[in-house]
Amino acid sequence: MTTHTSRSLAIAAEGLRKAYGDKTVLDGIDLAVPTGTVFSLLGPNGAGKTTAVKILSTLLSADAGDLRVGGHDLATDPQAVRATIGVTGQFSAVDGLITGEENMLLMADLHHLPRREGRRSTAELLERFDLAEAANKPAATYSGGMKRRLDLAMTLVGAPRIIFLDEPTTGLDPRSRHNMWKIIRELVSGGVTVFLTTQYLDEADELADRIAVLSNGEIAAEGSAEELKRLVPGGHVRLRFTDPTAYQTAALALREATRDDDSLALHISSNGSQRELRSILDWLDSTGIEADELTVHTPDLDDVFFALTGDAGVPHQPTEKTR
Repeated sequence: MTTHTSRSLAIAAEGLRKAYGDKTVLDGIDLAVPTGTVFSLLGPNGAGKTTAVKILSTLLSADAGDLRVGGHDLATDPQAVRATIGVTGQFSAVDGLITGEENMLLMADLHHLPRREGRRSTAELLERFDLAEAANKPAATYSGGMKRRLDLAMTLVGAPRIIFLDEPTTGLDPRSRHNMWKIIRELVSGGVTVFLTTQYLDEADELADRIAVLSNGEIAAEGSAEELKRLVPGGHVRLRFTDPTAYQTAALALREATRDDDSLALHISSNGSQRELRSILDWLDSTGIEADELTVHTPDLDDVFFALTGDAGVPHQPTEKTR
């Protein structure tokens, strides 16, 4: 388990187990989520992501494990955990028959907020989530992106310090996804901890401080996006030349490089680290060879996902590149 003091952890799980009959969904996993960070749990369909969220948010009991959320023991003090967290699930909790504002005020009542405080919180959140103009329209008339924003705004009525987002952008168009990302970043900059499950690999890459890949009930790997990418071979530096003579000279000198004679390019195996790039640049300088273009290619999270989970499942592919 990652070494942190338990006090600095928003979520700490050791030996989390859950089975349905003879099917083990979570097989003794450990999780450590520092306060004020985004932690993303990746995995194919059926890997146990939603089960983990349900357990950590007190909606489902674990079969075993020492579990603490917001410093509170899940087994002995679930009520204190519930007072600390907010949950936005895969399926919207929005009531389409009432207005956006009425949905928000209903949540304020459920949190037992005084009427004046509930109205103030509702007005602030509707403004923050760009829903003020639509506040008095039935939620059924909202677009998918607006419903997801309202869903998250409703989750924030009680000012939770830890938020579980279970596939929050599934089905949203690229603009709505980017708007949701912006909101998540703002929450985290305010000290909120976000536990995110997603099948959009670029989403985890974009938002998460740490990522864990769940496969067959176990954590197959955990680390930052960059650390995970370094687990997968295939990274290389590409040197492209416009001068055939310079290309031939470089190819003869760099015998370990893979040649691409058609495009006058050399591929040098590399993990993309600063040290390796510096040594390649120093070598080019010392030999007087000048490449017209140098690009670094590293494996992306798609490569990591497939390497770690095999054919267990295929994640959603985004319709756009974010980087």
